[in-house]
Amino acid sequence: MREILIRAGGVAIRARLLQTPTAERIWSVLPIYAKAQTWGAEVYFTAGITAERELGARDVVGLGEIAFWPDGDAIAIGYGPTPVSKNGEIRLASPCNVWALALDDVRALKSVYPGERIAVMEADS
Repeated sequence: MREILIRAGGVAIRARLLQTPTAERIWSVLPIYAKAQTWGAEVYFTAGITAERELGARDVVGLGEIAFWPDGDAIAIGYGPTPVSKNGEIRLASPCNVWALALDDVRALKSVYPGERIAVMEADS
């Protein structure tokens, strides 16, 4: 199983890649360096790739699901309600491709601020 490490400020989150076309594209361009943006309880950042919306793309994700937002060419990690959420769900701006599952608690991202540097890299085995 392939794993990545996402670092932002003092936060480090490990994640396991799923077997999806988006996961393959992201894996092929690692490492990724970007600046964090926030939207409610979501951190997102450009990934340096584009990807089509996959079959099964959705705008409501579960805690720990890491998504790619095709409309913004960005990785999106929701950890709580966003401005469009209903009843506390994690609702992203539009349907996204879920491509990885966090192994650590993504709620730690609440300490990440806009403009903070984010790095996504292959995790050490």
